[in-house]
Amino acid sequence: MENFYLSAISPVDGRYHKTTSVLKNIFSEYAFLKLKVKIEIRWLQKLSKVSGIFELQKFDDFTNDALNNIIKNFNYNDAKEIKQIEHIIHHDTKAIEYFLKKKISKLIPKKKSMINFIHFSCTSDDINNLAYASMMKSTIFTVLLPYWEKIILVIKNMAIKFKNISMVSRTHGQPATPTTLGKEMSNFYSRLILQSVNLKNTKIFGKINGATGNYNAHVVSYPDIDWEKVSESFVNDLGFTWNSCTTQIEPHDYISEILSCIIRFNTILINLNQDIWGYITLHYFNQKCSTNEVGSSTMPHKINPIHFEKSEGNLGLSNSIMNHMILKLPISRWQRDLSDSTVLRNLGVTISYSIIAYDSILFGLNKIQVNTINIEKDLKDQWQLLAEPIQMVMRRFGINDAYEKLKQLTQNKNIDANQLHKYIDSLNIPSYEKNKLKKLTPINYIGNAVEIVNKICN
Repeated sequence: MENFYLSAISPVDGRYHKTTSVLKNIFSEYAFLKLKVKIEIRWLQKLSKVSGIFELQKFDDFTNDALNNIIKNFNYNDAKEIKQIEHIIHHDTKAIEYFLKKKISKLIPKKKSMINFIHFSCTSDDINNLAYASMMKSTIFTVLLPYWEKIILVIKNMAIKFKNISMVSRTHGQPATPTTLGKEMSNFYSRLILQSVNLKNTKIFGKINGATGNYNAHVVSYPDIDWEKVSESFVNDLGFTWNSCTTQIEPHDYISEILSCIIRFNTILINLNQDIWGYITLHYFNQKCSTNEVGSSTMPHKINPIHFEKSEGNLGLSNSIMNHMILKLPISRWQRDLSDSTVLRNLGVTISYSIIAYDSILFGLNKIQVNTINIEKDLKDQWQLLAEPIQMVMRRFGINDAYEKLKQLTQNKNIDANQLHKYIDSLNIPSYEKNKLKKLTPINYIGNAVEIVNKICN
């Protein structure tokens, strides 16, 4: 089995197979087939409860147990049998129908007539769209949100822990008004929380309404049944929101919406990866390493920020594929074409790249340590940063051209505390204001940074 990972073409199933294995039970061909078998059986069971279908009486406990066991005991041999049928007939969903007819005939021979109602009035996407809805729901609540919550918690803890560590902020890469390391982490925390809430609240849609979404075959077969009510009830019972108006396919708009939310979350993480990478470069963070770890093949001194680079690269791959899906999936020629089908089969691939990235950033964030000495050293001699508050107080007390005067004093110059205090003493402002300004330092000029962290993180 290990040789498979070494010979895999995609790193998703090769190099990173341990990280992405969590997705196999959701997106693999085996998982897809199992879901479609489940939905076919649930639809058959639903039909048995519909009054008006006299040819299919309500199933007894024995019949329901037998059908439920087909789902429960579905295995790789079953999946292989379906694929063998597909190889002959060249249709994946019809292969499942034939498989179930054979399986049910053996398990419940006394009710052989019920096999005529397998896949009754369905088109392939009636089954497929609900399988993908199941995949998306499982992905969101068993994979994505747990990963997101771990990342968000780490960043939240960093925000709280580092809220009092003053640092130079950089706008356009240049020293700017001081901030705190914790406040910068809280910026990411608040953005990521919003996307997490959005993802939780996204509705997952499903449909089961026939070949062109009009219940044509349903109405001809049983005209007195309220098929829209049956359809809505079935979709709702599966845990999804009913889409009442579609073509042959559920239009995938909700999948685009989910992917858009994931992209936003990922893009925020790309931003975080790049910022952390920069802070490591500035030696604001040191990286912990084990004695056995090698940073470079030729330079023994190096510890490279590879986990943030790996995360950034895989987030970019994931976003690129998802961007194509967002643009492609809502489009289908006339009532149906298959170009969406081959794209949907890559949902597991694009989610895999995100999972690889999340794993990397979590590892990287747990590997860094704050270098308070370097952070303070970089900040404490930046007295020119106090040009901002001084000129604002000057404006308050009616001193004209305050900005221009402070620009002349500080632009492209490194001034010290004595020079700045001497300038403050020369100003025509109240003495209490002078004293207040002279108490400011590059380290304590942080505004409400700490208070903002406390509010955001609580």
